[in-house]
Amino acid sequence: MNNGKPTWRDNLKALAYLAPMLIIVFIFSLYPIVSSLAMSFYTQYNFFTGEVGALGFENFVTLIQDPVFQQAVVNTIIFVIGVVPISIVLSLAIATLLSKIKKLAAFFRTIYFLPFVTSVVAISMVWRWIYNKDAGLLNYFLSFFGVHPIDWLNDPKYTMLALIILAVWKGLGFNILLFLVALNNVDKKLYQAATLDGANSWQQFKNITLPMISPITFLVSVNAVIGSFKVFDEIYALFGGQPGPGGSGITVVFYLYRAFYEQSKYGIAAASGVVLFLMILVVTIFQNTWSKKHVHY
Repeated sequence: MNNGKPTWRDNLKALAYLAPMLIIVFIFSLYPIVSSLAMSFYTQYNFFTGEVGALGFENFVTLIQDPVFQQAVVNTIIFVIGVVPISIVLSLAIATLLSKIKKLAAFFRTIYFLPFVTSVVAISMVWRWIYNKDAGLLNYFLSFFGVHPIDWLNDPKYTMLALIILAVWKGLGFNILLFLVALNNVDKKLYQAATLDGANSWQQFKNITLPMISPITFLVSVNAVIGSFKVFDEIYALFGGQPGPGGSGITVVFYLYRAFYEQSKYGIAAASGVVLFLMILVVTIFQNTWSKKHVHY
């Protein structure tokens, strides 16, 4: 066994083993990121020839002044604020209940996980029927509470709410499984000791369960935030390729999609991608800072 410092031959051998993966990472990850960043500064660009006529910050200025992009940013933030906390609370509550069920536990876990592995297009077709104003299941349920039929798919006031409900429902299964794993790994002796000390169920949940599963809670929150910022599939499928009635459901990713594929504004599309990256980066840094004080590993 060689305990000395690695030689240059050892380093070359290691690089040779890593080379295939490094090449894949460079081609499909690093190169697109660097190219997108560079393209965001292209103010005059021929996509087919690759010729760059001028560089500058005009694309970012255009985004700041564009009311459609402003609406996209607002909608994205509303979507994140609506989906993330509701998804975490609901999935944790359901996982806590499932962890106490002994019979048919696997059946209920499968039922909750099915939406996560089902095609977004298929799910959206079902939810288009659920949201139907005249024959939808949701309006039928709300009628028992005296709520008049709501035109979920055609009224701009309810576009974001409809998207939030769909996204929360679709993402519950994966989060529930993560929380179930975390709950099952909590040492049962802690609960026994707390019971002997006279702690009730809420005190045990607050002082034992939440701190012990905080790493998984942090993981779920990070995944939920990143996924919510990148929402696109649900909007495209639910509203038939449009960002809701009158563009009321447009998000930053949908704005990027339109600028690139429909309007051929490649610099604008790249700049909106950079803005989205910065938004996610700021929130992620805040989450990491918060986790150092509140997450117990």
